[in-house]
Amino acid sequence: MEMEVCQSLPLDCLISVFALLQDEDLLTASVVCKEWHYAAETPWLWRRMCLQRWSFCNVSQLLSDTGMPSWKGYFQRRSHLENKMKTGRSTADYTCKSLRGHKGKVVGFAYLAGNDGCSDVWTCTPVVCSASTDGTIKAWDIQKGVNLWTSPVQDPLQDMTVDTVQSVIITSDSKGTIKTWKGATGEEQACFNSGFSRSTLLAFSNKDDSSFLMVGSILGSLLVLSLPALSEVSRHVVCDSFMLNLLLSAPDKKWIFAASKENFDLSPKVFYSDSVCNPDEDSVCCSLPVTGCCAAVFLPSQAARLAVIHSDGLFRNKTLSVFDLTMKESKYKREPHAQQVASFQVDLSHRSDVILQARGSSTVLLADGNHLKVYTIKGELVASFEDHLQPITALCVDSFRVVTASRDLSLRVLTWRTDPEHGLSLESQYHLLGGSHTRSRGFTNVACDYSSIVASVESLDGKDVLKAYTFDF
Repeated sequence: MEMEVCQSLPLDCLISVFALLQDEDLLTASVVCKEWHYAAETPWLWRRMCLQRWSFCNVSQLLSDTGMPSWKGYFQRRSHLENKMKTGRSTADYTCKSLRGHKGKVVGFAYLAGNDGCSDVWTCTPVVCSASTDGTIKAWDIQKGVNLWTSPVQDPLQDMTVDTVQSVIITSDSKGTIKTWKGATGEEQACFNSGFSRSTLLAFSNKDDSSFLMVGSILGSLLVLSLPALSEVSRHVVCDSFMLNLLLSAPDKKWIFAASKENFDLSPKVFYSDSVCNPDEDSVCCSLPVTGCCAAVFLPSQAARLAVIHSDGLFRNKTLSVFDLTMKESKYKREPHAQQVASFQVDLSHRSDVILQARGSSTVLLADGNHLKVYTIKGELVASFEDHLQPITALCVDSFRVVTASRDLSLRVLTWRTDPEHGLSLESQYHLLGGSHTRSRGFTNVACDYSSIVASVESLDGKDVLKAYTFDF
């Protein structure tokens, strides 16, 4: 009877029917008979499921990688990895390594080479770089837990960022010196004396893949430098005499957001990136119609959608507003425009810094003390969690999971799910522990790629440590 059904449908019809199946059902169908097996092995079906499940897949890169498994093989191995990241069993799913060597506070760390999910995820070797007040940068192979190189000792570092396109690390120190370093060797490339005792760094690549460094100064100015040469491109006033401590770039690479969190009377500004990255042009910018910026984030699936939490100065009276940024161009001028698409009140219960992240085009996450809240941009509270005993210090968000870091010396892993009623929601999964409270004050930051998690631990002896959790394939 099964053979009669198999033979009654042409191959094209079978493939069309199988396109409606999930992966488990497709695997079951493939063992019914030879014809069904042949149809179920069609690469188009597995390619389609890969692109539906992992929207970040770069098709051209995947197809060009030598030695890449079939689309079916990619789907199965990728699913296997995600199952491990979802269950988090320490002996079976991941390994944890302590990265020690810094003799001071870790002021920043980032993936220089990570598994971004766009290539063969089981051959990538993630490399993380960290900067410390001990005046050194260190590069780490987090799978092996070894230090690849260490920079020469210099003045205490106070911030760092990376340009993954050019494999460059950028640091600023306590005397206002900004330097670039080669990611492969740690060799110094360029040096620029900013004169800023404190600064905020943002590496930025425009639509032409030219790289720049945005520097927010303690005096409220935005300085734009070329990368990796660190030659000055332009300089702009954002706010007078207040630290410019919040810099963001839009997914479409057309906008730079700049704000100070130090004064409730100041308005954030949005710069058109082409104008500040071109020394021959006047800056094109607009002020957002809000004051008292506390936190901000661009929503990753929209070209230029920005969420901002702002306040009138009262602790509990905070508002989350969402703006879509566009450019109106005429023959003689360009005029940026910020259209407000949503606004709602957020009730905060703690006085610690608010942390704001986003997923997709309409979901925002807010960390308030030890609470994690998930909202739609229309103000609907989708989920709320209180998994930590002490305040959340950092969030890491991707298309599969959310990781929260806390002063209670634990990381909490949550995974996204589709709720029939509310759309995207989160499901709390498990804790990753970071050691002993007798030796540390808890986690201070966290970063992730698609197969690992790295977090910094503030040590009581002043020698901070990185914890690397690598999930096995």
